[in-house]
Amino acid sequence: MKPVLYKSILCIFFCALTISSLFAQSQTSEEILRDFNEVRIKYNKQGMLILGSWAVGNIFWGGVMASRSAGELKGFHQMNAYWNAVNLLIAGFGYYSAMREVPGIDFWETVQSQHSIEKILLVNAGLDVAYMAGGLYLLERGRRTDNPRFSGFGNSVILQGAFLMSFDVIKYLIHHAHGKELPTLLQGISLGPGGLGFRMTF
Repeated sequence: MKPVLYKSILCIFFCALTISSLFAQSQTSEEILRDFNEVRIKYNKQGMLILGSWAVGNIFWGGVMASRSAGELKGFHQMNAYWNAVNLLIAGFGYYSAMREVPGIDFWETVQSQHSIEKILLVNAGLDVAYMAGGLYLLERGRRTDNPRFSGFGNSVILQGAFLMSFDVIKYLIHHAHGKELPTLLQGISLGPGGLGFRMTF
């Protein structure tokens, strides 16, 4: 075999092997991103199921107990039922949205979605503190005006705010721990003039 022909065959073989390896690396990276987003969506679904279960239990128990009690206790159970009717709507909408979300394979969209859910949960946790402060205000006002119903409302809002804060903080910690896996994805990704590319280490 002539040296020129031999070198040409080797060159073609090497190019084919390189292209095949790059394609395999790209496919693997897409699968990693898809799996990462699937886990994030799964966590959102589980969170909405927990919130929905809490809401259903409070609506049922609040309705039953409100009809069997009076004064402050009646107000407490009434507010539990009212508050969780809203929670149930939020949980239903959140679960529906998570069901419709397609796990993406774009790196920057993945980063944006991860940062977005963490930011939302932190903002929600801040609102939960505000809810509890509002509950304390209702409780104090009920005592000052001798209105037991207001006191019951206040106790309920404090309870619901405390639950939501715990719920949002735990969800944040779970998502944040999951988000720490993103830097490992960066190891195989490079940014060049043509956009994102994948590196191979030999």
